[in-house]
Amino acid sequence: MIAPSSVASTSFKSQTCINTNPTSLSQTSLHPSLILIFKSTMPSLHSTSSTINFLYALVLAYAFAASAANFYQDFDITWGDGRSKILNNGDLLTLSLDKASGSGFQSKNEYLFGNIDMQLKLVPGNSAGTVTAYYLSSKGSNWDEIDFEFLGNLSGDPYILHTNVFSQGKGNREQQFYLWFDPTADFHTYSILWNPQRIIFSVDGTPIREFKNMESEGVAFPKNQPMRIYSSLWNADDWATRGGLVKTDWSQAPFTASYRNFNANACVPSGSSSSSSCSSNSGSSNAWYSQELDSTNQGKLSWVQKNYMIYNYCTDTKRFPQGLPTECQAS
Repeated sequence: MIAPSSVASTSFKSQTCINTNPTSLSQTSLHPSLILIFKSTMPSLHSTSSTINFLYALVLAYAFAASAANFYQDFDITWGDGRSKILNNGDLLTLSLDKASGSGFQSKNEYLFGNIDMQLKLVPGNSAGTVTAYYLSSKGSNWDEIDFEFLGNLSGDPYILHTNVFSQGKGNREQQFYLWFDPTADFHTYSILWNPQRIIFSVDGTPIREFKNMESEGVAFPKNQPMRIYSSLWNADDWATRGGLVKTDWSQAPFTASYRNFNANACVPSGSSSSSSCSSNSGSSNAWYSQELDSTNQGKLSWVQKNYMIYNYCTDTKRFPQGLPTECQAS
C-alpha cells in the first residue's frame, strides 16, 4: 500500500518512548525520576497550599500525557475534501467514500518501533469493492511498510483481512484471514507490535501473524526507517472483491469506517540519525521492545492460522516455482 501523502522523508538521531493512552502514573510522559520525586515528597508536603500547587502541576503534566490519545493532536487529515471528520472532541474519526473520492489521514509523529493499537468499525452492509487500509509506512523507493487492509464484500459475506510486510521496498508477503466476528457491528482493536526482533499482528489481543527478524538468513527486516501511521478508505473494485468481479454499488454510498481509542506506546525519533534509544528505557511500559509470543499466544496464533487463514504466501508454490522465500523455508 503506497501512502497517498507526499510528505518528505527525514533522517533521525534520537528518539523518545511515549505512551499516548496512560492508565497509571508510571505510564505518563513524566520522567521516572519525577515520579520517584513525587512519591518521595508526598509525605513531606505538610503545607496545604504547597500540596495543592504540587498536585496541580502534576495533574497538568498527567493531563498532557493522557490527552495525547486524541485525533486532533495525533493525526492530520490528508485528503478527501471534507470526507474525513474528527468528532466527539477528538475521540472519534470517520472516513467516507463516495463515487467522487475516498479519504485518508496520517499520524503527526513518525515511529521507530512501537506497540500500536487502533479500534476500527468497518463499512457495514454491501462493502464490495471498498478497501479500508490501516498501516505503517516510510517513504522513498526502498520503503518499509506493515499493512492491515480490510477488503469489503457483499452483504452477508465475510470481510477479508489482508496483511503484508515490506522491507526495503520488497513486499509479496501476503497473508489473508477471515475474522471470527462481524467487524462492522462494533469496534475491534487491531494492533501492530514492532520491535527489533519481530512484528506481531493482533486482533482484539489475539495474534494472527508473526514476522520474525531473519537478517541472519539474508531477509531484510524493517528496523532503520521511521514510519508514520496511515489510513484510507478508497475504491478498489478492480481487484478487491473476488478479483474484481464484484464492483462497488454506488447506490450504497457514502461508505463510512470509524476509528477510536488510538494508543501508541512507541518511540518517536528526532535528529539526524535513525538509531534506536528505546532499549535504554526501562520499565514495564516498554516491555514490548523485547516482547515475544509466550506459549499461550503461540497457541492462539496456531488456532487463528488453522481456522481462519485463507491465503499464505509461504505455501504458494505456484507463485514461487523457483522456491519459496527464504523466511518461509526457515520457518
